[in-house]
Amino acid sequence: MPKRLSREMFSSALLALLTGIGASFLLMALVVLLTASARAEAADEPTSGTLHVHTASGRLIRNVPRLDTRVRIAVSGMLARVKVEQRFRNPSPEWVEALYVFPLPEDSAVDHMRMRFAGQVIEGEIQEKEQARRVYEKARQAGRRASLLQQQRPNIFTTSVANVPPGEEIQVEIEYQQAVKVAQGSFSLRFPMVVGPRYIPGEALATESLDGVTSGFDGHGWAANTDQVPDASHITPPVIGNDGDVENLVRLEVLLDAGIELERVESPYHEITIETVGQGARRIRRGDEKVRADRDFVLKWSPAAAQMPRAALFAEQWRDRHYTLLMVMPPSASSQDATALPARELILVVDTSGSMYGESMQQARRALRLALGKLRPQDAFNIIQFNDRFEALHPHAVPADKAHLEQALHYVDRLEADGGTEMQPAMRFALAHPGDGARLRQVVFLTDGDIGNEQALFSTIADHLGDARLFPVGIGSAPNSYFMTRAARFGRGSYTFIGSLDEVAQQMKDLFRRLASPVMTDIKVTWADDGPSTDAACDGQQYPEPDLYAGEPLMLVHCSAKPLRSALIEGRLGNIQWRHEVQLGGGVSAPGVHVLWARRSIADLMAIRTLHGDVQQVREHIVRLALRHHLVSDYTSLVAVDKTPVRPLEDALHTKPVATHLPKGWHKAKVFGQLPQTGTSAPMQILVGMMALMLGWLVHRRWRT
Repeated sequence: MPKRLSREMFSSALLALLTGIGASFLLMALVVLLTASARAEAADEPTSGTLHVHTASGRLIRNVPRLDTRVRIAVSGMLARVKVEQRFRNPSPEWVEALYVFPLPEDSAVDHMRMRFAGQVIEGEIQEKEQARRVYEKARQAGRRASLLQQQRPNIFTTSVANVPPGEEIQVEIEYQQAVKVAQGSFSLRFPMVVGPRYIPGEALATESLDGVTSGFDGHGWAANTDQVPDASHITPPVIGNDGDVENLVRLEVLLDAGIELERVESPYHEITIETVGQGARRIRRGDEKVRADRDFVLKWSPAAAQMPRAALFAEQWRDRHYTLLMVMPPSASSQDATALPARELILVVDTSGSMYGESMQQARRALRLALGKLRPQDAFNIIQFNDRFEALHPHAVPADKAHLEQALHYVDRLEADGGTEMQPAMRFALAHPGDGARLRQVVFLTDGDIGNEQALFSTIADHLGDARLFPVGIGSAPNSYFMTRAARFGRGSYTFIGSLDEVAQQMKDLFRRLASPVMTDIKVTWADDGPSTDAACDGQQYPEPDLYAGEPLMLVHCSAKPLRSALIEGRLGNIQWRHEVQLGGGVSAPGVHVLWARRSIADLMAIRTLHGDVQQVREHIVRLALRHHLVSDYTSLVAVDKTPVRPLEDALHTKPVATHLPKGWHKAKVFGQLPQTGTSAPMQILVGMMALMLGWLVHRRWRT
C-alpha cells in the first residue's frame, strides 16, 4: 500500500473519530441547554386553564394532579399537634403517580401518615429509607395504591402517591409534633406553605432518571443534580406563577389553648378570624376559606400582664421511659449604661441575588439602614453583598465615624437584586477576615436562605467562626428556616425573621437588643439522680446547649429511666456565674414529648455529622432513634400500601409532579433567569466538542501535506 494512501486513510479515520467525538459533545450540550430551557418555560408556565408542567427530562405533562390541603393545628400550652391533609385528585383519563414536594417546620417531629381512599384507611409504617422505597416501588409496579413520605431536608418533604385512578382522588394525612417558640415575651408558631426555588451550585451529575434516561435528573424537579447538591432534582418542584387561576390552595384552622389569660392574638401576614372558646382558648381561622399557598403562616399570642411564665414543665411516660420538656426563662441581665457596653465590630452581609428582588430587597435595605444607625463612634463595621460573587465595601472593618457611615448609606441605597446565590465565599470572607481583636465581633447575615447546599454552609461556619457570633436574618415571605436556625446554632448566635416592611423596625430593634446584651454561655444542666445514661433507649442528644440571648428561654428535652426530681442549670451571664435549680414535680402530662426528644436528638446527631462527616455510627444511631419513635428522618421514611391491585398492568402509569406557587413577592424573571443555568455542564461540553473538531481538522490537514 502506498505510503501517502495509508497516511490519507489514517488521517481520514482520525478526522472521522474526532469529528464524532466533537459532534457527540455538542449534541450533549444542546440536550442540556434545551432541558434547561424547558425547565425555565415550566417555571414560567401560565396558570390559566388546564395546568401543564414539565418533567425532569423536560417532557410536557398535561392535566397534572390537583391538590387541596387542609391544616389543623391544636396548641396546648407550649406543645402543638398538627394534622396536614393532602387530597390528590386526578383530572386526567390516565392512571397517575402524584409527586408533591412541600415544606414543614424545620423542627417538626413527623410521626404518622395514613392513606384514605374509597372508605378505606391504610396506616403508614416507618422503615429505613431504602427499604421503604423498595416497598413503594414494588406496590407501584404491581398496580396497588401506595404512598411514601420522605424527608429531603428537615423542612422539605416529598409525598409520592401511586396508582391514582382516572377522575378519582386519594387523601394522605400527615401528623407531626412541635414545640411553640418563645421570644421577647410572646409565643408563636410558623406553618410554612411553599418551598422557594433553591439556587443549586456545582457541576451537573450524570444519573439515571425515573424515565430510564441517563441525564442529570433522578427526580422531577427543574434543577439537575450536581456534585454539590446531589439531590437537587428532588427539592426543586415545578413552579406556577402567582397570577391567573389558583391551583394550590390551603384551608387552615388553629385551636389555641394557651393555658393562661391572653392579651393579644394576631397573624402578621394573613387575615384571620378569632373566636373565644374559653379562658385562654381561641379558635383561629384564615380570613378566606381557601388561600393561595405562597407564603408562611405565622400566629403570635401574648399573655396578659404578669402572666408570662418563668418556667414550664411537660412530661410523658412512654414505653417505660420518662420524657421531660422544660422551659426556663433566665433572668434579664442588669441594665447597663450604653457607654459601658464593649465596642463591637459589626459585619453586615446582605444577599442581593435575584430571589431577593422586590419587597425582600426593600426590607434588606431598610434593615441595613437601621443597623448602621445603631453604631457608636467606638464601633467598627463593614458591608458585604453577594450574588454570583461577593463584594465588600471596605477591605476590612472601618471606624463608625460620620464619613464612613455616610458612604455606607449611599452604598446601601444603590443595592439591587440580581444573579445567583453564591453564599459560601461571602460567608467565608465575613467570618475568616481578621478583626482587630479589641472589639466584640458580630456578623449579621440578611438573606432568604434559598440555597440547596446548606451542609456546605454549616461546615464553613463551623470551620471559620473563630470568636465571632453569627446572627442570620430571614428576609421575605418564605425564608429557608432550616438554614437560618442551624446557621445560628453553628454560629453561636440567634436568628430573626422579617416577613414584611411593617415589621423591619421592631425586628431590628429586638435584634440589636440581643446584640447589646450579655449572652448566657457555658450552659450546663445536671438532672437529679440521673447521671450519664448507658440505656440505649435514652442515648440520643449529644450536642452542647446553645448560647442564650436577651428574651430567649432555655428549652430542654430529656429522657430518663425514672421520674426526675430536679434540674440544676448553670451558666455564665456576662461576667456573672449563674445557677438555678428547678423542681420537676407536678408538670403537665402531655403526649408527644418523646417524639420531640427524639427529633431534637436526631438534629443534634446531624450537627455532629456536619462537623465530623457522614460517620457510620451516627447514621446507625439516627436510624435506631427514628425507628423506635416512629419518626421520618434523613434515613427513615413512612410507607403505606394497599394489598389489593387496582390498576390493570396493561394500563400505563404516568408520573406527574404537583406544581407549587412562587413565594409571594418573588419575580419569575429575576429568579429563573439565573436558576436554570446553575450546575449546567453545557459550557464544558461545547468547549470539548469544539476542541475535538479543531484538533481533527488540524491533524487531517497536517497528514495530507
